[in-house]
Amino acid sequence: MLESKIFENSSGYAIFPNVGKGGLIIGGASGNGVVYENGSAVGMTSLKKVNIGLQAGGQAVIEVIFFETDAALAKFKEGNYEFSAQVSAVVADEGKSKNVDYDDGVLVFALPKAGFMADISVGGQKFEYDAFK
Repeated sequence: MLESKIFENSSGYAIFPNVGKGGLIIGGASGNGVVYENGSAVGMTSLKKVNIGLQAGGQAVIEVIFFETDAALAKFKEGNYEFSAQVSAVVADEGKSKNVDYDDGVLVFALPKAGFMADISVGGQKFEYDAFK
């Protein structure tokens, strides 16, 4: 699973405990999460994705996004953030988190909960952020 040093060494992270994905030619994903900075919850976030292509199935995943730098976290917290098409998630399982790298200040893990879907891509996901008052 995820090593604690990844949490400790990041400027912040967002945890989505339940991201639902599904598709049959046209697909989508959505979920809500919490953003953490210096170990404290600082706001809520939501993700949405709509895509078209060869896909079939449904899946529920836990998605965790790590921000390597303060600048990467600040960009996410601006409120309207989108992953570029080439960003993909690391499917977290034993031993996998040891050799992973950030891509443009962001590292994404997907931990499957239930279901099966051949696609674990996160490219094209759009996020909104609302800071706690």
